[in-house]
Amino acid sequence: MSILGPFKLKAQLMCGAEPAMGPGKALVLEAIARTGSISAAGRDLGMSYRRIWLLVDSMNRCWDERLIETSKGGGKRGGAELTARGQAILEAFRSLEARMERAALSGDNTALLEGLRLETRPRNPA
Repeated sequence: MSILGPFKLKAQLMCGAEPAMGPGKALVLEAIARTGSISAAGRDLGMSYRRIWLLVDSMNRCWDERLIETSKGGGKRGGAELTARGQAILEAFRSLEARMERAALSGDNTALLEGLRLETRPRNPA
């Protein structure tokens, strides 16, 4: 999610009533790709293992193929990595966000922004 002037941009793809992909889940995918571990990604993002695991599980259930593959480490350290589908979804989502930002920054929004205040007026007393 980014805030550009008066625009707050947040893309979400829905799987029924559940978000299949959004800014937070994209950060999770990036952290797993960077760290190679769900628990390390959680620490990196300041999330509990349970919270990040639930996000991973949600993403894997929302798509036709798993986005994250996990492996057990035989008592030591397990691992996690993005699948080809996970990498493709992450890249496509970041591309969508970039296109949204370019559209918000273009000059095509004059009519939408005309007369928009920087702050709301105070409420009238009852």
